[in-house]
Amino acid sequence: MSQLLVEYPHSRNGWCDNPLARAADGILRYGNLTPALTELLDVQVHTFAGREAVVEIGGPRLTYRELWYSASRIAGGLQEHGIGYGDRVAVRMPVGARWVQAFLGALLSGAVPVLVHDGLPDAVAERVIRDACTDFVLDGGGRAAGYREALPDGAAFIDDGASLGELALLCYTTFGAGAGPRGVELTNENLLSAIRSVVGALDLPTDGLRNLVLLPLAHASGCVDQLLPTFAVGGTVVLAPDRSAIPECLVAERIDMVAATPRIFAGLLPDLDGLRVDQVRQVCSAGHRAELAAVNPAASEEVSVTLRDVFPEARQWSVWGATETSGIGLARDDTAWFDGADPGRDVLGFAFGGTELALFGPRADAGHGELLCRGPNVTPRYWNDPQTTESRFTGSWFHTGHQVDIDGDGLVRQALAD
Repeated sequence: MSQLLVEYPHSRNGWCDNPLARAADGILRYGNLTPALTELLDVQVHTFAGREAVVEIGGPRLTYRELWYSASRIAGGLQEHGIGYGDRVAVRMPVGARWVQAFLGALLSGAVPVLVHDGLPDAVAERVIRDACTDFVLDGGGRAAGYREALPDGAAFIDDGASLGELALLCYTTFGAGAGPRGVELTNENLLSAIRSVVGALDLPTDGLRNLVLLPLAHASGCVDQLLPTFAVGGTVVLAPDRSAIPECLVAERIDMVAATPRIFAGLLPDLDGLRVDQVRQVCSAGHRAELAAVNPAASEEVSVTLRDVFPEARQWSVWGATETSGIGLARDDTAWFDGADPGRDVLGFAFGGTELALFGPRADAGHGELLCRGPNVTPRYWNDPQTTESRFTGSWFHTGHQVDIDGDGLVRQALAD
């Protein structure tokens, strides 16, 4: 049977009405983005200088002014080591305030941060670092020979010469069992579009959001979809390296948003048992219950019930995306289902922001096939890998590899065969 590519018209969701216009290349784009991520952050730093930007439970607390100054000193130190525009700087550090300083320091130096998860085995991490042609490694732990034990320090420096189409971040992903890591290029436009989409979809406030981010910062879901949108609205990112401190942190730090994966939430259930936190207004799950249910159906249902009990006033979201889509793409407002019948664990949600959908396969015209995405948040290419880029793209459409069903309203469900 022949393979069909069937596009699904973009529909504006009432909870995500953003200024998008179709460009000459057919992709919906935001028309009022700053030229680069650093410029957006610089504006927020000057607007909210005295607010807390990052709080590490049991560690540093930094205002926007303090965070920006310390990051610019790291950027200056990198410059003194010969790092400049377009170089790659790997960030391989434990989650905490120093991770954020290192990440921003790499950005401000003009370099491209390469996110390397702290939990990766050394051999895999070294493979990523080599593949990225890394010029410098930021590693505050000095865990292995060749790593620098201290963050560089020099005269404050900021390189703000980047533009929308230029590479701003390098994230790595795998394609499944036996597949090696692949570098995903994310441009300034990708990052800024994802930030705008998340801020719009979750309706993030500018009056002092305090977001407890439990997602790995070395992943797009943690860095691009939580850390950066929180900074974009002048909020506070709260990090808890010690998970046992989370119940106390929820109250003591006046948390009003919590972000994690279903599996992370499942691991927290014993600590959250019997707790009720009324001030939390948003709970965001990166990924869907279907992913946890595939491993443990009982745990999936328990997570859903417990989160409702612990955060009774919260709007509860699930966001689905790939590294190649900057971690976003589909969202479902789980709260909407609580008053009625559960739609099922297979529901992934609706497209939001600038993301558009298509189906690929012999049954695409019947609403079933491989999910394809395009939008201003979708990577233009893989790092130094034209063969993989060619195989995963049809024109501007990215092949996610997921088999789904899409109904007439644009609701996406994970196909049973996926």
